Amino acid sequence: MVDIACGTGLNFPLLEELVGSDGSIVGVDLTDAMLAQARDRIATNGWGNISLVQADAANFDFPTELDAILSTYALSQVPECGDVIAHGAAALSEGGRWVVLDLKVPQATPRWLAQLGTAVVRPFASIDEWIMRRPWEAIRAAMEEELADVSWTELFFGTAFLVAGSRRDRTVGGRPRGAPIVTSA
Repeated sequence: MVDIACGTGLNFPLLEELVGSDGSIVGVDLTDAMLAQARDRIATNGWGNISLVQADAANFDFPTELDAILSTYALSQVPECGDVIAHGAAALSEGGRWVVLDLKVPQATPRWLAQLGTAVVRPFASIDEWIMRRPWEAIRAAMEEELADVSWTELFFGTAFLVAGSRRDRTVGGRPRGAPIVTSA
């Protein structure tokens, strides 16, 4: 399992429970300070099956045959979020799942409320660029393009979303996608 933009490792206790002692978790984050805290969390809990990688999600080389990829409240900050979805989808094993929980701007937000929310967040983030980029749309489009059985659920009055999908079947009529169709004469 890969936890993209794992931060301080807050997901690790639940992921540990999910994969068990025989499974493995790779936590990926760009920030060394976050990874230092994740390393402390791993040591404190004695987890021997979690490895950490310092990398930009857009350049991360996913291991092959993954059972699951998770990103919580971080992928929308990656301008190449659609590419990250595609690269991860290509690394999933049969039945492997990609799950993203992240933030978005609600569709029917009254203008005054959107302005208030933007004003509150602006000192802490580049919110204007993020709103203009609309990464949640890129994430949804990439998930629908790359994965099967995609589900999209909006949460917290449309300010967050949960999207999940499984590896698309890579065969067409019993042959790999893109393989030539051979007919006998």
